[in-house]
Amino acid sequence: MSLYRDRGVVLRTYKFGEADRIVVIVTENHGKVRAVAKGVRRTRSRFGGRLEPTRHLSLQLYAGRNLDTVTQVESIDHFRAIREDIDRLGVALTMLEAVDQTAQDGAGSPGLYRMLVGGLRTLEESPAPLLLPAFLLKLLAQEGFSPELDRCVVGGEEGPLVSFDTRRGGVVCAVHRGGRPVTPEAVNIMRATLGGGLRTVLEVPESDVTREVSSLVGRLYEMHVEHRLRSAHLLEGD
Repeated sequence: MSLYRDRGVVLRTYKFGEADRIVVIVTENHGKVRAVAKGVRRTRSRFGGRLEPTRHLSLQLYAGRNLDTVTQVESIDHFRAIREDIDRLGVALTMLEAVDQTAQDGAGSPGLYRMLVGGLRTLEESPAPLLLPAFLLKLLAQEGFSPELDRCVVGGEEGPLVSFDTRRGGVVCAVHRGGRPVTPEAVNIMRATLGGGLRTVLEVPESDVTREVSSLVGRLYEMHVEHRLRSAHLLEGD
C-alpha cells in the first residue's frame, strides 16, 4: 500500500464491522474516495467526530486494493453553524448528495471539490434562498450540461421564451411551447448564475421567483442524473 495526503469533504458514512466506518470523501486530487476509518465508532477513537458529513478535512490515507484506510485527520472547516441549524443542514446534505452522484471514483476533481467547499462556506456565513439551486445549476454546467437559456431549445428562436422544458434542457418559445411556464425573471436569474453574476444572485431575497428557479433547477438536475434527490422538498418550496 502507498501513503498519500489530500484535502476533502466527507459526503457520507456507513457502519463497517463492529467498530469501523466507511467514509466517502470527495477529495481535491483523488476524486471520490472510499476509506475505512478503523475503530472510529469506539468512544475513545482518536478521530472523534471529525469524520462526519460536511466536515472539511486534511487527510492522510493508505491506498488499498478495494478500500483505502484513513490514518490521519486534521480539521480545516468545522461548519458548526451548518450542523447546528436544521435548515442549513438540509441544504448542505443536498449539496453532498448531488456531489456524491456526480463525482467519479479515483478521478481528480479539483473544480468539484472547490465548488463544494465554496458552497458550504457561503452557507455557513450567509444562507441565501438561491444558494442551493445556484449550486446545482453550476454543478450541471461543470458536468457539461448547461441548459439553453438564450434561445428556444427546439427551433432556435430568440423569443418570446415562455416555458422551460426539462426533458429538452432549456427554454422554449411560444411556437414550440412545452414543459412548464417560466417567467423572464427566472430565466435572467439562471443566466446570471452561469454568466458570472453569482454574487448578485445570492443577494436576491426569497420570493415567488426564487421558488420558481429552485423548482426548475431541481427538476432539471433530477432529469439529468435520473435520480430524485432525497431532499427534493427543499427545491419545491414545501
